Amino acid sequence: MSNEVAYFALGCFWGAERRFWQTEGVIETSVGYMGGTVASPSYELVCTGTTNHAEAVKVVFDNELVTYRNLLEMFWTIHDPTQGNRQGNDIGSQYRSVIFYTSEAQKETAEQTREIYQAAIDKAGFGAITTDISPASDHIYYPAEEYHQKYLAKNPFGYDCHARTGVVFPGASVNV
Repeated sequence: MSNEVAYFALGCFWGAERRFWQTEGVIETSVGYMGGTVASPSYELVCTGTTNHAEAVKVVFDNELVTYRNLLEMFWTIHDPTQGNRQGNDIGSQYRSVIFYTSEAQKETAEQTREIYQAAIDKAGFGAITTDISPASDHIYYPAEEYHQKYLAKNPFGYDCHARTGVVFPGASVNV
């Protein structure tokens, strides 16, 4: 088994985490804050918009069962990467779209899949992808409070805001 770590920000972390934990080959997920300027932020502080943190999901996966590219194919299609600092009704910098890569190979794959998905959504009339691709090594991942972890497992009918473009990733090998 060969485990790898990935970090994704794509709006409200509750629904995003559920989608990743339901994916075959994903070993572990957690939610937290990444990309900001304040050490050990709380949810309440992040929601003020003053810390620049994004709500993020940490994904530990067995890359022999699911590849990083597979996770990216899902990432692009389970949110709307053209919305900037929002996802649907959730507005603010904490809801922005970011890929925090952990290796040069992850960076290259993120950039390649962004180009592929941009071409697909262009055909559907969407604007430019606003997703930032940033090195995880430049940011600390701060786990969110315990009540946020696996929130939708604890509250199966809880809030799950995820806007989507409705555009399937071309040739995707993971069902979304």
